[in-house]
Amino acid sequence: MRPRRWLAAATAVAAVATAGSLYFSLGLGLVPCELCWYQRILMYPLVLILGMAAVEERAGVYRTALPLSVGGFGIAAYHSYVQLQAAAGPGFCSAAGGSCAAIQWTAPVLGLTIPNLSLIAFALITLSLVGMVRQAASAGSSTSPVSG
Repeated sequence: MRPRRWLAAATAVAAVATAGSLYFSLGLGLVPCELCWYQRILMYPLVLILGMAAVEERAGVYRTALPLSVGGFGIAAYHSYVQLQAAAGPGFCSAAGGSCAAIQWTAPVLGLTIPNLSLIAFALITLSLVGMVRQAASAGSSTSPVSG
């Protein structure tokens, strides 16, 4: 699979996650907590970064995108953990938007919360970038991320 396809897949995931977060806040009127804002800060630029890299087929973008996706994955994992621990006591953090432990929305099918969806999105983006790098490295191609 060419780097462009890996990057296009990662761009699609980032775009859907960004649109979803905007729907939750603008469409449903949910107020993002502090951890939600950090996840947005890391997700939103990925749409542009990965999208431009896909158009230009620049596999070297992993150097920029991977720290954002791994950081977002870590925050989303912690946020999911905070929500799981909410029953044990008061929330671990709070901001003007409310406690990060508060579950404002749950998916009707699998019962996933917004941080769970963010975790999945960051995981898919990270896996796409790692898959692209590994494939290029094993193929030794001229589009190897190491060369550019």
